[in-house]
Amino acid sequence: MRMPTQEQAAATDAFDAGSHLVIQAGAGTGKTTTLAMLAHAARRRGRTGRYIAFNRAIARHAGRTFPAGVSCGTAHALAYTAVGRRYRGRMNSPRLAGWRTGAALGIDDGLSVRLGARRVTNKALSYSALRTVTRFCQSADKEIAPHHVPPLRGAEQKPLHDQLADLVLPFARRAWADLQHPEHGVVRFEHDHYLKMWALQEPVIPGDFLLLDEAQDTNPVVDQVFTAQRAHAQLVLVGDSAQAIYGWRGARDVMTGFDGTRLALSRSFRFGPALAEEANRWLAIVDAPIRLTGSPWLKTEVSRLRDPAAILCRSNVGAMAEVIRQLAAGRRVALAGGGEALGALAGAAHDLEAGRRTAHPELMLFESWGELREYAEFDPAGRDLLPLVELVDEHGTQAVLHALDRLTPEASAEVTVSTAHRAKGREWSTVRIADDFTAPDDLAETDEDGAPVPGPIDADEARLAYVAVTRARARLDLGGVSWIHSHPAGDPRPTSQSPPGLSSGREPRDSSSEAHHQASTVSTPAHPHPARTAAGAREGAA
Repeated sequence: MRMPTQEQAAATDAFDAGSHLVIQAGAGTGKTTTLAMLAHAARRRGRTGRYIAFNRAIARHAGRTFPAGVSCGTAHALAYTAVGRRYRGRMNSPRLAGWRTGAALGIDDGLSVRLGARRVTNKALSYSALRTVTRFCQSADKEIAPHHVPPLRGAEQKPLHDQLADLVLPFARRAWADLQHPEHGVVRFEHDHYLKMWALQEPVIPGDFLLLDEAQDTNPVVDQVFTAQRAHAQLVLVGDSAQAIYGWRGARDVMTGFDGTRLALSRSFRFGPALAEEANRWLAIVDAPIRLTGSPWLKTEVSRLRDPAAILCRSNVGAMAEVIRQLAAGRRVALAGGGEALGALAGAAHDLEAGRRTAHPELMLFESWGELREYAEFDPAGRDLLPLVELVDEHGTQAVLHALDRLTPEASAEVTVSTAHRAKGREWSTVRIADDFTAPDDLAETDEDGAPVPGPIDADEARLAYVAVTRARARLDLGGVSWIHSHPAGDPRPTSQSPPGLSSGREPRDSSSEAHHQASTVSTPAHPHPARTAAGAREGAA
C-alpha cells in the first residue's frame, strides 16, 4: 500500500473511530485503493467485514487488493447463497419468447386491446407483465403495484397507463406467484428474482463493517437491505453522486440522504489539472459536493483529436451513427458491449419499414414506420427517437445492420465507440466526445447584445457529460460538449475550501500544480456549436 493522501488518511481516521461514512469519490480518485486501506486498518484491529460491489468483475478486482477477513462480492452473491441456490434448476431453463411465457400465464395468443390511439397486442401485454415483475424486484416494495408497470412508447399519459396497469397487474402477480416454486414454473427464473426474495426475508449480513461501492447507482432493494444493517455493522458508502446516471432504470443515489460522516476524495490520479477543470464545469452545474484537482505530474491536454482511442456517445443511436462514420473512414471499430442491442433496434426499425409490427419493447406499439416517424417528430414524449428516424431514413436499416456485422473485437480495434453509460468505470488514453451531446435549446429571449439566451442545462445531461469527459488520461477532445465554454453555466468556479457538508482532509494545492496547469493545454472549443437535435438520453433507449 502506498502512502495515503491527506484525504485517504482522513477517511481511515474516521473509519477507525467507528463512524458510518459517506465518501464522495470523484472520477479517478482511487476509491478502491481507499477502501482497501480501510479494510487493512480493520484487519489490524481484528475486525471482519464485507465489500459489496456493483458487479462480479469489480468484486474480483477488489479481492486482489483487500486483505483476508474481508469478503468481496455482490449483493446477488449474498442472496444466492441464502436463497438463490434453491432455484438453480430453474435458472438454466431454455429462453422463450415473452409472448409464449405470457400465453402460459393466460394471455391469449392473438389478444388485441385498444389503448387510446394504440393497439396493445398479446406480445406487448406479455412483455409488460414480465417487466412489471422485474421492476418490482428492483424496488423496496413488498407487493406489486401499478407504479411497477412500465410505460409503453406512445401511451405514456396517466389515464392510458392506468388502463394498462389494470390489464397487466393480474398477470404480473400470477408470474410472481409462479416464481415461488423452486422446482417448476413457466416464467424463466432470473437473478433479480432471488435477490428480491432474499430482501423480503429481512436478512442480517454478518460482519463488523460493510463497504458499499458505486452507492450513487444503487437499486432500492439493495439499499433497503444495506441500510437495515446499521444497527450491528459500521456502514461505509462510497461513490460519486455526479455519476448517478441510471435513475431511468430505477437506481437512486442513496448517498445523498444517508446519515453519516461525509468525506471526499478529490485528487484524481487519472488526469492532470486541465481535464480536472473541464470536469469541474459539470460538477458545478449539478451542484456536486466536490470539485476535482488533477494530478500535477500528469499532463492531460484538452484539444482537438483526429484519431482518438475512444469516441463516447450520448445514445445508442449516436453510437450507431459513429460506427458507420468510422467504418467509412477505414478504421477498425469496436463497439463497447457489442452490437446486440443496436442490432435489435435496427431490426425493429426494419420490421416497421416493411409494414410489420415489432416485439421490440421501445417500438412495439407502432404499426408502421410512418406512425413512428409522426410520433418522433410531433409528440414531445418521442423526441429522443427522432435521431433513430433520421439515421434510418438517411442510411437504411440494411446499412446499419451491415455496419454492425463489420465490428472488430476491442483488443484489435483502432477505435472503440461507446455510449457514456457503458463507458462508466473505464478509461482510455485519448477520448473524443461525440456530436450527439448537444447544447440546450435557446430561450425565447435575447441578451443586451441581441443574442439568444442559452437555456438551462438539464442535470441528468450534465452528469452524463461529466462521466464522458473524465474517461481520458492523456488527451480529451470536447467535441459535442465544447459549447459549455460559451454557456453561462460553464464556469468551473474553483474553490480552495471543501464544499459544505464535507469534513476537512481535502488535498492542499501542490506548490508546483500551477506550473503543471500551464503546461496542460486548454484549447478553444474544438468544434463549432453543434446542431441542437433531440437524442435519447438513456443508454438502453434509442
